Amino acid sequence: MNINKIRSALYKISKISGDVNAVQKGTIGKRVMRRAAGKASGKLMKKIFK
Repeated sequence: MNINKIRSALYKISKISGDVNAVQKGTIGKRVMRRAAGKASGKLMKKIFK
């Protein structure tokens, strides 16, 4: 395994862990909204600096 595959797997595991944690705390709505806002701002930045 190369470093990129390991890094990708770790990020996926941490994302799932964060989702589980948010469900346990009852803050899944905030997490979903923040993730959507992050994706939208990322797309906007991509268009600006393309």
